[in-house]
Amino acid sequence: MIEIYNKLLEKLGAQQWWPAETPFEVVVGAILTQRTKWENVEMAIHNLKEHNLLDPDALAKVDREKLESLVKCTGFYRQKAERLQIASGYFAENLLMSEIPLDHLRNELLSIKGIGNETADSILLYALNRPKFVIDAYTVRICNCLGMHGGYDLLQERFENELPQNIALFKEFHALIVNYGKEFCNKHKCDECVLLP
Repeated sequence: MIEIYNKLLEKLGAQQWWPAETPFEVVVGAILTQRTKWENVEMAIHNLKEHNLLDPDALAKVDREKLESLVKCTGFYRQKAERLQIASGYFAENLLMSEIPLDHLRNELLSIKGIGNETADSILLYALNRPKFVIDAYTVRICNCLGMHGGYDLLQERFENELPQNIALFKEFHALIVNYGKEFCNKHKCDECVLLP
């Protein structure tokens, strides 16, 4: 795994992800980015900032129709508005998350409507600085190309067992995978892949 990381880092350089000003903005972005492009998420986050809604308490209490109009650009806006408000309520009530054991906190996040493995782990890693490796579609695709097969849990276990438990490394590695996937895998540049033997 560390060899893959080093090859990606050499090819792309440091990514320094996630693009957000606050931990809660990461939470909002992780929910909004489901089934849409990041550019759409940026528009929605801009809209929320313009209305001073990037705060758990404010977002949980805002009028639902108003919220829907602000996040409409991300698609599935009714569903996402509902999920944002449910998650915001959770974050407004649970301020001391650093004291909750990681597995318990992950299970709590997974119990929130609309938060699955990838979203929960993105929140844990990027917003809460907890050591969970995010497995997204790019990670699965690259792993499959390299002969590493398995579902979410199996791939996550492999990354977490084969890498040092370093939050900064997890963040950087995941960001490198996403950007490499966009630049090479999405454009079918397999002949230029630095990872294939």
